[in-house]
Amino acid sequence: MMSKFSVSNVTIAFVIMLGLGIGLNAQETPSSPGREKASGRTWSDSETSVAVTRDPVNQASWPLHSLTDLARDQKDLWITPTKFRFSDTTWFVPLSGLTAGLFVTDSDVAHSLSQNPATLSHYNTASNAGLAMMVGGAGGMWLMSYFNHNQHWRETGLLAGEATIQSLAMTETLKYSFRRERPDQGNGSGDFFQAGGRSFPSEHSAAAWSIAGVLAHEYPGPLMKILAYGGASLVSYSRVRAEKHFPSDVAIGAFLGTLAAREIYKKHHDVELGGDEWGPASNIFYDEGHARPGFVGSPYVPLDSWVYPALDRLAARGLIESNFAGMRPWTRLACAQMVTEAQSSVEGTEGIAVDLIQKLEDEFQPELGGGAERGQTTARVESAYFRTENISGKPLTDGYYFAQTQINDFGRPFAEGWNTVTGFSTYATSGPWVGYVRGELQTAPEIPALPLAARQFVASFDGLPGLPSASPAPAVQQFRLLDAYVGLTMSNWQVSFGRQSLMWGPGDGGAMLASTNAVPIDMFRVNRVTPLGIPLVSRFFGPVRLELFFGQLSGHRFVGTTNTPTGGFSVIGSFDQTLSKQPYIHGERFTFKPTRNFEFGFSLTTLMGGPGIPLTFGTLKHTLFAFRNAPAGTLKDPGDRRSGMDWSYRLPKLRDWVTFYGDAFADDQPSPIAYWDRSAIRAGLYLSHFPELSKLDLRVEGVYTDLTAGGAIGHGYFYANNRFKSGYTNDGNLMGSWIGRDGQGAQVWSNYWFSAKNRLQFSFRHQKVSQQFTPGGGTLTDASVREYYWFPRGIGISASVQGERWLFPVIAPSAKRNVSTSIEVLFQPRTILRRASK
Repeated sequence: MMSKFSVSNVTIAFVIMLGLGIGLNAQETPSSPGREKASGRTWSDSETSVAVTRDPVNQASWPLHSLTDLARDQKDLWITPTKFRFSDTTWFVPLSGLTAGLFVTDSDVAHSLSQNPATLSHYNTASNAGLAMMVGGAGGMWLMSYFNHNQHWRETGLLAGEATIQSLAMTETLKYSFRRERPDQGNGSGDFFQAGGRSFPSEHSAAAWSIAGVLAHEYPGPLMKILAYGGASLVSYSRVRAEKHFPSDVAIGAFLGTLAAREIYKKHHDVELGGDEWGPASNIFYDEGHARPGFVGSPYVPLDSWVYPALDRLAARGLIESNFAGMRPWTRLACAQMVTEAQSSVEGTEGIAVDLIQKLEDEFQPELGGGAERGQTTARVESAYFRTENISGKPLTDGYYFAQTQINDFGRPFAEGWNTVTGFSTYATSGPWVGYVRGELQTAPEIPALPLAARQFVASFDGLPGLPSASPAPAVQQFRLLDAYVGLTMSNWQVSFGRQSLMWGPGDGGAMLASTNAVPIDMFRVNRVTPLGIPLVSRFFGPVRLELFFGQLSGHRFVGTTNTPTGGFSVIGSFDQTLSKQPYIHGERFTFKPTRNFEFGFSLTTLMGGPGIPLTFGTLKHTLFAFRNAPAGTLKDPGDRRSGMDWSYRLPKLRDWVTFYGDAFADDQPSPIAYWDRSAIRAGLYLSHFPELSKLDLRVEGVYTDLTAGGAIGHGYFYANNRFKSGYTNDGNLMGSWIGRDGQGAQVWSNYWFSAKNRLQFSFRHQKVSQQFTPGGGTLTDASVREYYWFPRGIGISASVQGERWLFPVIAPSAKRNVSTSIEVLFQPRTILRRASK
């Protein structure tokens, strides 16, 4: 009997219940004015509360009047979007993004679920029973109110009934308008505008969430909220598992049900009966027209900004405590907080430190002035710049198999000859919202093809189906977005979506897991932008920052696959670069700071998806929680996982002078801690200044992926994967360290600071690639000098010269040399457009 329970039965039942309630109320309406409020039905909205009474002489017209109210309420629900304000974007935009993501993955999720008839029947019964219990609960309260004379129960039943009817009216209208096929119809892809399609949206979900919303606000205790919203969630989940609806169907159904409950409750709830106020969701973010503290949007400072070396120098002197060196970028508000710390600690300090603080105060004056903290609407052209570079001589451009002449440059193209970059960056903030765009016009000459021997090595080492192309890579003339995202800040958590950069590790040489060596990743990102205190945990480990992201890579080439007896794959075809088959990547990180002098963090990244692996919660779960490897290319494949650890420590007795830091990662191991002999490591020392030479600093780093002792795991193992043939790359560039798959190297930088923004930098880099990986091995050595100089009014010039010598016998039998010269002009306007919050 339960399996035949249908939504139409629910609708009929509620119509009967509502009609009886109207009739009985009309019968009980007293003629005494003094009792009208107690027994009459009260209708109210957020502005006013008006008692609607019935004249006994005209009782026969009351049902018609009630139907008119129902029609009016339905009309108001449909025109609700026209009443949206900008503040409503705080909940509507994330909801739209979530729904869009569900639409994209609907068919993958449906195809990955169990098709067992018994399982489908079980979940179908569960969804029907769950909704029946919610209907019975609300209807029972209404019915029992005539025995116990509890007006609050009566209102709860009536409002739940009307909210359900209103939500079902909307869902039925949309169902017959969009005519989406159910998961068990057609090819299971959920096509719209098909005969017999009635999947979108879900009536079960709409009805359950409309009842839950009324119950949870009429009786706002935690137990009722758990029961009401838990029951509605169970109904929605069961409809998906029963193959009656797609995830997006139940999500939209839940939204319509909640919308109906909110509007009906706000308009008709009698505040004197109790219950909770149902204010706009935007009240979470705003207070009297201003953004609440911790709910203010702020853009990230670009990772190539002068701000980071300046703040690093102050932190190394012990003037800043809230910086987390291994987790960048930082927001402008977070940087302003660091400047405030430095201001309070600068007493007794002289020289370059004072100048640094003054220049940083000038940079973050909008945030330090207080306007940003109130969530004012602002807009600013952050920068406009032009860089031209000439490389005389053949450079190296493939860091995955060989090496790169230019590193940590956001994956910008370069080749022998003239290369240019013309770019701009701009941002806007309003309350908790922030939008940021940085785009560039990039040009570079064509890149000659590798010689035959090098192409044969590339194809044979990783088992590719054919040789790389013998044709030159064409010249580049493209417009590319670097960082371009929209972010929403909630209680100091910034949720952002778009193309974004990451730096997970201290130092300047480039982190092992996430660096600026490749093009920024298109991602969804959640970042704790300020330090967080966790009860008990922070007592021992100090404040923590956390970050996670989920994104999609580009430029990956997959080899055709087929099932093997072990469930894996074999090489059978050519490369496939279809966008829909590009792999996904997700990463998780947390960093602790137990003392002002010590910081350590852990991180994890995973490549998943690709041909044959749908993006579902099930496949995502395996990449996060599976502890055993499954055959590659199967639904239980845990993906290509890498774990990392990093640290930063200001040395005792030399606190204001020397910082020791490091960064390690392990391929396919849970953590480098237990696998040091199988981990790639980068370590460095930073001397913030020298005795009697306060303007001079020094940074030295060493890095290797060619394991020198123990733990032999095979040459070329790091950053590579048997299934993801393009390895740990985005658009062809390594996302980790420039050292590559099997190398050892070192870097040295020394800056002489004329002032806070003007400095002269000398640098040196050496790289050696194992001959057990690349035939004949390889070496690269370069040295450079760069001058940074800023004029008044925000105009800066950067000029550099770099000389390089490299030898990779598989590419060229003798050593090659090149000289790179570049000049960049940067303009940072100081004008910021502001509009006060309302």
